[in-house]
Amino acid sequence: MYIKGVGMTKFDYTPKFWWQFAYAAAMEALEDSRMKISDIDAIVFTGISSAAGGEHQTHKVSFLSDIFKTNIPIIEVSSVCGGGGVAIWIAGQLNFKNILVLAGEKLVDNRSEATVDWILSAAERVIEQTEGMIFPAQNALIAQAYMQKYGASLDDLALIAYKNHQNATLNPKAYYFKRPISLEEIKNSPVVASPLRLFDCSLSVNGGAAVVLSQEKTDIEIIGSGFATDYLLTFGRDDITHFKATQIAAKQAFQKAKITPKDVDVAEVHDAFTSIELISYEDLGFAPIGKGSELIRSGKVNLDGELPINPSGGLKAKGHPISVTGLAQIYEIVNQLRQKCGERQVKNPKIGLCHNIGGAGGSVAVHILRKL
Repeated sequence: MYIKGVGMTKFDYTPKFWWQFAYAAAMEALEDSRMKISDIDAIVFTGISSAAGGEHQTHKVSFLSDIFKTNIPIIEVSSVCGGGGVAIWIAGQLNFKNILVLAGEKLVDNRSEATVDWILSAAERVIEQTEGMIFPAQNALIAQAYMQKYGASLDDLALIAYKNHQNATLNPKAYYFKRPISLEEIKNSPVVASPLRLFDCSLSVNGGAAVVLSQEKTDIEIIGSGFATDYLLTFGRDDITHFKATQIAAKQAFQKAKITPKDVDVAEVHDAFTSIELISYEDLGFAPIGKGSELIRSGKVNLDGELPINPSGGLKAKGHPISVTGLAQIYEIVNQLRQKCGERQVKNPKIGLCHNIGGAGGSVAVHILRKL
């Protein structure tokens, strides 16, 4: 499949409805594609927020039919934080000429405790959460196990946060655009769940993103995609220091693309927590197991490094509107390959990778894009 166009709203706390974010992103993607909605043969949508808050709308495919004034097939996909990446993977399996892949979330629309409870429906609620395993605690234990086993440090996590915040200051659609955060502020931020501090955690935001896929050749081709799942019960897995689903999805994507991790020029990696980005360096094959810290310490993953990772600012500083994130990653990589990213532009990238996780490694999609 090829990518004709991409669109994305600014990520912030604007109090619009979920469909307004989705619609704005879709219109930008269609304009980028030089297409109209009448040229689209099917829509794949992902989003979790519309069933909550004051909107209470679960029949979203019919709602989108009404908004776009179309009777084409509309498919809804749910894979929580990994929804965008999974939606792209599913769209790639469909036999339609032009497909609009779309996401919109009004995530921040309630009291914090209600939103947190809602997000936690993406994790195991009977065994783990009754023992306090909410996402920060869960990922803190994973980080502790990884750090004890491989010798990573708190400074490594702080460097990841600092890198992503620096990148976000250059991204007009990021929440932290022109809002620099110092390394000292990151290191001194409050502990959320040791070893994770406030600036090790991504922030929930509202937003939308869209991608137009086509069987017609364009300047951007998806040359490899992978999708894998893993147990919902995180601590029932064989190894909690790595995400098996990422390893499987990455292997699938690289095999289909007929390239190796060394061929990737730029990547958007799922950094819901800085520890996940660190672990993902290894799961994606960018570093040997246990050696991910060497990438951040050496500066190789910085904007001017050999393999820039999260030039958008990542979930950490761009923001994380759950289902939208995977499509926002595609948006960034497409614009990087087209060299349309201004001050955060990576030098002459030809191949980019997007890595999107649902839950704590429970579902993972990896996509590899090439500039033709």
